[in-house]
Amino acid sequence: MYLTGIADEAGAAIETQIRAIKELGWNAIEARTVQAGDFPPGNIHDIPEAAFERVVAKLEEAGVGVCCFGSTIGNWAKKIDEPFDSSLEEARRAIPRMQRLGTKLIRVMSFAIREDAEDQMEEERFRRMRELTKMFLDAGIQPVHENCMNYGGMGWPFALKLLENVPGLKWVWDTGNPIFNPDRAKPKPWPRQDPWEFYTKVKPWIVHVHVKDAVWDEAKQEAIYTYPGEGQGQVRRILKDLLGGGYDGGISIEPHLAAVFHDPTKQASPEDQYNTFVEYGRRLERMLREIRQELAQETA
Repeated sequence: MYLTGIADEAGAAIETQIRAIKELGWNAIEARTVQAGDFPPGNIHDIPEAAFERVVAKLEEAGVGVCCFGSTIGNWAKKIDEPFDSSLEEARRAIPRMQRLGTKLIRVMSFAIREDAEDQMEEERFRRMRELTKMFLDAGIQPVHENCMNYGGMGWPFALKLLENVPGLKWVWDTGNPIFNPDRAKPKPWPRQDPWEFYTKVKPWIVHVHVKDAVWDEAKQEAIYTYPGEGQGQVRRILKDLLGGGYDGGISIEPHLAAVFHDPTKQASPEDQYNTFVEYGRRLERMLREIRQELAQETA
């Protein structure tokens, strides 16, 4: 088991991301948005080649790896009834860059939910996800699907149907996303998802974990993000279950306390953003130490 973080939550600049990870004593980042030099920030599979080369040089100089690409492939901004081209192009750009960095995991999604349609175009989703999964597996890369604002995140029955129809696909479990996502497998008005219930259903496919936590504000109809263990994501319970079962994959922090990737209105000062990321990591480490002590006492 190793610890990492979606490093753009510490800051966009590659130097800032490396500094935060090294301050925590970790040796790999999960790369999503990154900025190198005077180039504008962008997803690691989209930035210009010269910017990517600068990122590679900075990582090599610091002795920091990249454990996962947080791609935008099939994400909540990509519609299933629109052309597939953009996701295919992102995959083709990502593969050689991942091979260059020795990165073995890439986060993908199963395209945006069709909010006003009964038909979720499942067969087209499965076809696209099979094609993407084969591309990555053939390149020695494991695609991991995230339970987010996409078809596979609509509820655990949709997740299982996706996994059954896309051989070779694995899962990155996000502890915070069920808190704000409706459970569309249940009758309307949809309740929020049960994190533990969803987790237990996809557990056999989990090879990577995103840790964020939140409480649902019913009046405001929004998630209020918290430090790990302080919200409704059942973070401690899930991590204890994983560690107790011998989980040896990555645990990656995604605080959302000072910045939210898909919400530009949720931003803090660069200093606050950096400090929050580091503090989040330290609190996760403390939680994991406590869990290990509990497990040791229970087996003594």
